Amino acid sequence: QVQLVESGGGLVQAGGSLRLSCAASGGTFSSYAMGWFRQAPGQEREFAARITKSGARTYYADSVKGRFTISRDNANNTVYLQMNSLKPEDTSVYYCAADPTVSGSRNPAAYAYWGQGTQVTVSS
Repeated sequence: QVQLVESGGGLVQAGGSLRLSCAASGGTFSSYAMGWFRQAPGQEREFAARITKSGARTYYADSVKGRFTISRDNANNTVYLQMNSLKPEDTSVYYCAADPTVSGSRNPAAYAYWGQGTQVTVSS
């Protein structure tokens, strides 16, 4: 069983940057593709970014493409989300998740393990 703990959220002005981290424990980190999702109040959880097990490939939602960068450090069991040019509409709770399959899915249901989330608030 994999445990995931996010950190790095906070309050930032529009145009600013934040770097989220997600530390994994209890499993073989390099066996999982990793994703970042976000959920705003009253909204469904939505896909933001995904990275393959080796880190060779990354995928992004259109809404964050060109502004967010997902990366991972398999030696330190951590996945990151660098968020630049933040907008008020990026305000959400951000979750990291682990997918043990090779589905390449953007569907939250495909991810077996989830962190508790970290709040990101972007002020205008």
